[in-house]
Amino acid sequence: GTPRPASGAAAAQLRQRLERELDEIRGAGTWKSERIIASRQGPHLRLAGGGAGACGAAGNALPRLLPVRSPRFSLSLPAGIINFCANNYLGLSSHPEVIRAAVEALEGFGAGLSSVRFICGTQSIHKDLEEKIARFHQREDAILYASCFDANAGIFEALLTPEDAVLSDELNHASIIDGIRLCKANKYRYKHMDMQDLEAKLQEAQKHRMRLVATDGAFSMDGDIAPLKEICQLAQKYDALVFIDECHATGFLGPNGRGTDELLGVMDKVTIINSTLGKALGGAAGGYTTGPKPLIDLLRQRSRPYLFSNSLPPAVVGCASKALDLLMESNAIAQSMAAKTQRFRSKMTAAGFTISGKDHPICPVMLGDARLAAVMAEDMLNRGIYVIGFSYPVVPKGKARIRVQISAVHSDEDIDRCVEAFTEVGRKHGALP
Repeated sequence: GTPRPASGAAAAQLRQRLERELDEIRGAGTWKSERIIASRQGPHLRLAGGGAGACGAAGNALPRLLPVRSPRFSLSLPAGIINFCANNYLGLSSHPEVIRAAVEALEGFGAGLSSVRFICGTQSIHKDLEEKIARFHQREDAILYASCFDANAGIFEALLTPEDAVLSDELNHASIIDGIRLCKANKYRYKHMDMQDLEAKLQEAQKHRMRLVATDGAFSMDGDIAPLKEICQLAQKYDALVFIDECHATGFLGPNGRGTDELLGVMDKVTIINSTLGKALGGAAGGYTTGPKPLIDLLRQRSRPYLFSNSLPPAVVGCASKALDLLMESNAIAQSMAAKTQRFRSKMTAAGFTISGKDHPICPVMLGDARLAAVMAEDMLNRGIYVIGFSYPVVPKGKARIRVQISAVHSDEDIDRCVEAFTEVGRKHGALP
């Protein structure tokens, strides 16, 4: 029906305040537009429409338009956009076997459970997937969530009490930070990947019953990898546990894609892993915790996001289960990432750009200025390259960047075209000499 805005003085004041805040965001050059995709996720995309309102860039400079027809709508869609900003690391979100598994699960188990797990929301495919996740990570058990954000919101409050302490890397993902805020444990924040500071904080935290070190395995904004060997050594020295968030590692880091603990040889030293099904493992949705069985049993009893959220839809479970099957059958897809990542990083560095992180398919092109990042990202789209500028509050002030993400399904030609476009745009806007 027709929109009916709330009436009254309080509602009018709220609207005025919100409009002022939104104008401030626009004025600071940190406005985040959502480009509308009208195709499957993959290395090449079609974007809906061609105007700035649809995709945040000048439509008349986009590649040629292809007419698309459906029974419900008709659109003209730009063709030839190369996608470098998805977390689709292994290209499985459009893999035919993954899609087929989702369809089969939908037909066999329905659209959804309409309930939480402990009431009438658990099906055999949920239990099978949890068993598969635990086997993949070589852990005792696993528990599914609607997202890894929910997994991070549920773990700390259920596990830690006011007698305990949690030590968190200052650049941990927002979901870890929010999860820690919810718990009543004593909170320590150590400088990013600074082992001296972590040791000092561990010494200070010795007065508490239990100590938990929490870190991202791979940090999503900078593409750097936590020094897990050193973290685990300190944890052992000070009788602490280690928790890692593996959202940007599961499926492609390590010889078999099991993540940073496998990559760095500390699988037996990390106690708890949280990760996602919404990136490399099919790209749909969902998250999980895997670790000791008593911990997983406790989460089923006390974790609020688990107890009060609907269970994962069967189609999502089917996607993730098939993605894990493909990974456990062969590590060829996971291993294909290294060469493509190195190709992009070396060519961009040779062109004169500063690329943060090391050997990770997250390749942040560091620019510093928020407006520069936004304008360059729009100009890249004009050249058929879909990338996104990141600025405050997603990253610290003064550290704006365009984050490029390499996928196993990018071709060498895709990567080279991206580098060429960056070079052209960088020179145009003064980011390169």
